[in-house]
Amino acid sequence: MRKSAASALLGAVAVLAGFAVPGAYAGETQTDVQISNVSFDGGKNIVVGLDAKTITVSGTFTHPSGIQDADFVLWRGPDGANPYETYDDRIVSNQYYSHADCVASSATTSTCSQTISLEPDWKYGGTALANAHAGTWKVSVQGVANDDSWTQSASYTTTRLQRQSKLTVNAGPEPIAQGKTLTVTGKLTRADWDNLDYRGYTNQPVKLQFRKAGTTTYTTITTVYTSSTGNLTTTVPASEDGYWRWNFAGTSTTPAVKAPGDFVDVQ
Repeated sequence: MRKSAASALLGAVAVLAGFAVPGAYAGETQTDVQISNVSFDGGKNIVVGLDAKTITVSGTFTHPSGIQDADFVLWRGPDGANPYETYDDRIVSNQYYSHADCVASSATTSTCSQTISLEPDWKYGGTALANAHAGTWKVSVQGVANDDSWTQSASYTTTRLQRQSKLTVNAGPEPIAQGKTLTVTGKLTRADWDNLDYRGYTNQPVKLQFRKAGTTTYTTITTVYTSSTGNLTTTVPASEDGYWRWNFAGTSTTPAVKAPGDFVDVQ
């Protein structure tokens, strides 16, 4: 990428990955390059557990002179004012950022894609993901034409970064006589990026659901809130053979999750 074009975009940042300032152009949009079909991780929320998660963002860029380069950056913060935070895993040391890979489909149009690795446990001295980073992030999209015309849309779209969730279930005793009391327990946990383990998700509503043997549809029986450690417990009368599960609808920082059904034989 030419130095003049790079300077017009985000500028040089001599740091080792992590979070930084996206630059003076964060609130400005130029309109020389046409941008379309931007897909960020296939349009899904970005769910990260304790291991690094590599995601792909791509888009279509068009200009009469053809496309020279493109770039996609995650960031958040108030428009037109600091503080800004950006997330970029690419190492830069007195150099400009590496940018997307662009493949031309015609003399004027290219599809450009880029990978970003999000890491709770950053092993190279950068800034690791922290619990506070979960939530909604803006996606800055930039394109540079062969004649150095360019477009930057600081808030082209948004994406949601979430802490991976897990949910267990256990129903018993089993087998159980019809009409007796069945106890259903479980636990809702989510990735703790600060401590690099899974910890209970406190005070969350979780639906207890039942599916009769031989059928395919679950019915909600009751809603239970998790304890301070993420535990769930309730009792129900045993009526017929079937599967019991917990179903969590998710939050802005944590994805929805369903426990696998636990079969109970009622005699």
